[in-house]
Amino acid sequence: MYFFYLYSMNHLLKFFIIFWVFLFNFNYLFGQDSQTQTQLKVKQLVEKKAEYNRLTNGEIDGYRIKIHFGGDRENAKTVKTKFTAAFTEYNIYEEYQQPNFVVLVGDFKTKLEAYEALKKIQIEFPNAFIVKGKIKVN
Repeated sequence: MYFFYLYSMNHLLKFFIIFWVFLFNFNYLFGQDSQTQTQLKVKQLVEKKAEYNRLTNGEIDGYRIKIHFGGDRENAKTVKTKFTAAFTEYNIYEEYQQPNFVVLVGDFKTKLEAYEALKKIQIEFPNAFIVKGKIKVN
């Protein structure tokens, strides 16, 4: 009986020694690389972001304010000049969307931002309205 007790204690002791060695090696092998893995993941995310910006030309979905559209290019240029003199804080874009020349203003990520700007702009340009489109990211 005593022999069986020593035999089972010996196995139990070997089991615990193997378990602790395995646990120590597991933490050593995988714990040490966590910082390296984090740095690698950050690098991969930065590369993905750069690739996304390259594919989308740095543009995302957002909102702009349309202050003019019409068939006369000279009227569009006049409106653009008038707007630039009155509001310097917004980017202004002149585009041709067949058959109209369009003057768009701003790069707003949310509709709320666009609405706040619209209220200011409508004082000088009462027919202005918000449109959804691609905007440039700063």
